[in-house]
Amino acid sequence: MLGVWLLLWGSVALGGRADTAFLRRAHDSSGHCTYSFTVASPVEAACPEAAGGVPELRAELAALAARLSRLESRERGVGGSGPRGAEPGGARDPQQVAAASRLEAAERSQMCPAAVGGGTALLPKAPAFRGAAARHGAPRGRQERAGGEAGRLSPAHAVPDPAAAPRWEPQPLSYQELQSERTEVPVSRLLEETALGRPGKEDSAGCGQLVWVGEPVVFGRADSIAGKYGVWMKDPEPVPPFTRDNTWRVDTVGTEVRQLFQYEEAEQLARGYPAKVHILPRPLESTGAVIYRGGLFFQPRHSRSVARYDLRGETITAEREIPGAGYHGQYPYSWGGYTDIDLAVDETGLWVIYSTEKARGAIVLSKLDPETLEIRRTWETNIRKRGVANSFLICGTLYTVSSYSAPNATINFAYDTATGTSRALSIPFENRFRYLSMLDYNPAERQLFAWDSFNMVTYPVRLSRA
Repeated sequence: MLGVWLLLWGSVALGGRADTAFLRRAHDSSGHCTYSFTVASPVEAACPEAAGGVPELRAELAALAARLSRLESRERGVGGSGPRGAEPGGARDPQQVAAASRLEAAERSQMCPAAVGGGTALLPKAPAFRGAAARHGAPRGRQERAGGEAGRLSPAHAVPDPAAAPRWEPQPLSYQELQSERTEVPVSRLLEETALGRPGKEDSAGCGQLVWVGEPVVFGRADSIAGKYGVWMKDPEPVPPFTRDNTWRVDTVGTEVRQLFQYEEAEQLARGYPAKVHILPRPLESTGAVIYRGGLFFQPRHSRSVARYDLRGETITAEREIPGAGYHGQYPYSWGGYTDIDLAVDETGLWVIYSTEKARGAIVLSKLDPETLEIRRTWETNIRKRGVANSFLICGTLYTVSSYSAPNATINFAYDTATGTSRALSIPFENRFRYLSMLDYNPAERQLFAWDSFNMVTYPVRLSRA
């Protein structure tokens, strides 16, 4: 209150309205000398709402302020942690509470007439106060009393009951409201994929563009050094007596790779016990072999040819040279492994991926007849074969992988045989075991099959229409 009087006096001294200022000096209840300055209102002649009883209320306020000052001093002296203004072990004085309430209303009307109607907006709302007390564990009866006092008294004049009020420092009201409305929602994997900018609508049945590759799932692990590099496969279009459950594997470390392991199902592959072992008539080279329509298609060692091994008759039924194709380390993928000639299968049929001297190391694609291995059509891309770690085809589009060892690699290029154009991509691809030596697409499973440093893994994929 003294600050308000000083403010009014300052306005007169600094060139405000030149009315007479009245100085009054009196003793308060503690014996101190109190100075008060009174000036005429610059807005209106009087404040009728504040008439009557204001000097008496001021005296009561001075007494209350002195008493609260003594209580706060005593509280700080004993190291109390209760709310300011609470007296340990004390009782509530009804007359002081009523006087403080009357004085507050009178002071608001005297300082600013407009505050009479809107002054309650300065008080904390009772429900918010009860909510804060509830969060700090106050009993129900104390919550109701606290809420009632918050609705009647200004925090500056309230005298809480120490027996009822819990010892806690209330949080700011704005923080309490924000905290009550905050809701945490975990980000789903689907939202993450959407944030990456998956184009178009997902196509779960037909062909489309590759838009996402999931995390690798391990199906088995080679138990010898011969299995550091290898190839494992399923037939997307099997012929009797084979089914889509049959799984095939070749460990490709060595100079005479002839063993083709046959498993009844992927679980048998994980246990490491093959149902049968085929001994190939000719050793194969690299990790570019595939199983398709009852045959193993592979590159015989030290040749630029492709051969078909019939799984039922256990004989080579077809073999054809790929004109000009590099072999035995001329145009491999970046990881090496004599991966000059790589076979692939997608929804449209059988492919061979290679390069030639004429293409100057760029990837060349040829579509093959699966029975005769005759070349039906050839495409020359602008993607350098040594510059990528591996490649595969989906729906007639070639996709390449940026690195065979980086844990966070990408599917970085795509070449569309329908349009004869290529484009850059940035689809995340994880090399979990840091040495990717084989990667093929299975259109029936709609998964990528890979060999990553002794581990046989799969990657789920998603396609979308353009």
